Amino acid sequence: MTQRPVPASSGLKSAGQVIVDSLAAHGVERAYVVPGESYLDVLNGLYDSPIDTVVCRHEGGAAYMAEADGKMNTVPGVAMVTRGPGAANAHVGLHTAWQDSTPMVLFVGLIPFEHREKEAFQEFDPHAWFASGAKRVMVLDHAERASEYVAEAMFAARSGRPGPVVVGLPEDIITRKISPELHPEIPVAGGGMTVADWKALKKALKASEKPLFVFGGNDWTSEAAEDFTRWLEAHHLPAAAEWRCEGTVPFGSPSYVGPIGYGRPKPTFDLLEETDLMVFVGTVPGDVITNGFLARQDWSKDNFIVTMDPSMRGRSGPVSHQIVAKPDVFVRDLVRMDLPVKDSWRDWCSRMRRQQEEFSAPTETSPADGPATMDTLMANLVATLPEDALVTFGAGEHTNWAHRYFPTNGYASMISARNGSMGYSVPSAVAASLNHPGRRVVSIAGDGEFLMNGQELATAAQYGATPLVIVMDNQEYGTIRTHQEQHYPGHVSGTQLKNPDFAAMARAFHGFGVRVERESEIPAALEQAYRAIDEDHTFALIHLIVEQRRKAY
Repeated sequence: MTQRPVPASSGLKSAGQVIVDSLAAHGVERAYVVPGESYLDVLNGLYDSPIDTVVCRHEGGAAYMAEADGKMNTVPGVAMVTRGPGAANAHVGLHTAWQDSTPMVLFVGLIPFEHREKEAFQEFDPHAWFASGAKRVMVLDHAERASEYVAEAMFAARSGRPGPVVVGLPEDIITRKISPELHPEIPVAGGGMTVADWKALKKALKASEKPLFVFGGNDWTSEAAEDFTRWLEAHHLPAAAEWRCEGTVPFGSPSYVGPIGYGRPKPTFDLLEETDLMVFVGTVPGDVITNGFLARQDWSKDNFIVTMDPSMRGRSGPVSHQIVAKPDVFVRDLVRMDLPVKDSWRDWCSRMRRQQEEFSAPTETSPADGPATMDTLMANLVATLPEDALVTFGAGEHTNWAHRYFPTNGYASMISARNGSMGYSVPSAVAASLNHPGRRVVSIAGDGEFLMNGQELATAAQYGATPLVIVMDNQEYGTIRTHQEQHYPGHVSGTQLKNPDFAAMARAFHGFGVRVERESEIPAALEQAYRAIDEDHTFALIHLIVEQRRKAY
């Protein structure tokens, strides 16, 4: 049925405007959008809103940016796309948020309510498409519930194990006039250690000779990370990072002993079996940590798991005790636990720390006379980074140089896709730079990965984002080539690439670009890139040509 127009003097607002007002009331600072006629009323609501509207060039890029926003902030990231093809393109970011436990809300414009089940233009079923990869799928069929749906979506994205929520917006429903009263924010429970939890953990730690903490997830605060680090250091206890979660315990901390994940260095792989007590905080011993559900599977092993997800989704292996708490609340209780420091803890932590320091020590910064390498680039890069530098990357063998060398010194200083999703590097770098203007944001991309969302450099130029993007060009899908050599040696098929001039692309997008082929060119290229960022206030790209089959470790 057609609704009669309501005079503006009535004090009512459109449901689309109320959605925007509700997002602003929840603390949302920016929305990453690809516009569509299906949600024009929401776009109109953004016109005079305090929320920055970041117009992206592809729905996958917009979804990745929102997901990265959710990793960096306590407020879920927000993306907005249109129906059908637009929603399909955004699915890649949704899957990343699902497997990475990132709070994110994806708003999808839909066909008019009355056009359903008629194979209308770009019609699809949001529940059928998204139900298996989102915490909730909601469709606004009653305009008066618009603010309620925003509050419910923001709550669902943050509560328990964080994750993505999808909200469908039929284009005729969001234009209807409703009361402008906003639904209050729904508080999220943080859990915490019970007396029994506290005593059990203290007993386990006192009995342990080689305890190991593993931190991960996106549900920390900077304050909790700092308190956690101080407590670990005071007790000479080691902590390892979940794959692509480095920084919560800083790179330079005497308690930090390296990453655990695919391509991990051997010392941290051995940790899983050698330690007599593991305490997982903000994550669980899943597929990647346990090397395909193989390591740490002995039921006699002692594992404490701290997570707000009572189901411990994705866990494998033994569980001695579960503590239902978000990391910040757990740390609040943990720091009250004063334990006598054992000599065995000092020796254990020191040994692992020495191995990590040896593993992460950069090579010589003086370039040799030969083809360019990532080792030399990273050595020169690390030597020039400020303390608060932030790195982003997607998936591929190029990421191992960041794992090994990049000095992450604080929570959310490594923003990556733990579901192995390619194309994440540039969008996440744009989001990071917009979140942290003036901060040194570095993105390390592979040649195959870069072309999946490199068009978002246009978004960087439009909104003044200034990341340094390093494209490692080895003319192949390197990770897949490595697996290919293991299983089908000598049969190179479906992995080789012929690439464009990425530096020229950067310049075409109104940024700085330089092509580097020789070791001797690296220091000057970095200097030029920094000058472009700091003086010209633009993004910069270094196109590094490297030899195939060169690896970080």
